[in-house]
Amino acid sequence: MGRGKKKSFGSKGRGGSHINGERKRYKKFEELARDNKSFRKYYTTQQIVSEDEFPELMETMRTVLPTNFRITGSRQQATDIREQIMTEFVPYIRKVRIDGAEIEAPHPLPWYPNEFGWQFSIPRIALKKSTELANFHSFLVTETEIGNISRQEAVSMVPPLLLDVRSDHIVLDMCAAPGSKTAQLVEALHVD
Repeated sequence: MGRGKKKSFGSKGRGGSHINGERKRYKKFEELARDNKSFRKYYTTQQIVSEDEFPELMETMRTVLPTNFRITGSRQQATDIREQIMTEFVPYIRKVRIDGAEIEAPHPLPWYPNEFGWQFSIPRIALKKSTELANFHSFLVTETEIGNISRQEAVSMVPPLLLDVRSDHIVLDMCAAPGSKTAQLVEALHVD
């Protein structure tokens, strides 16, 4: 196979989906139906809940999750990061209004040690697109990239805490994907 002309697909490098040369309008997350016939059939067949409870199960599965993150507790600067969030970002976010509505500021998860687990009622997609929250989003991205913060669902933070891992323990994590619980376990092994 030789090097020939590159095939043009008519998108002119703009990305996105095109229909008859027209750019397809992307729907906002809130506008998506979040319903799928095959998905419903699969879960109906499983009989996880009664037929009467099934609509409630489906509605619960459509719930948009909050943004959660964990300050990596094995790092020296963890308390500094926690203090920065508490003293700089929380007071600022308490004053922010989005579309005229007050938003809930990030808060520590009450059950997570040392106030290193946090929750923010704003979904990830809204946090990413909000101009009012751009500095906080940038802070989270930067701290995540350098390993000081781990974006992790609150429910995923629980198992490592329940295991009560100590520095003299040996842990084999057989379900390590994408690895946030594993990282949390490693931190627990090196706390001392």
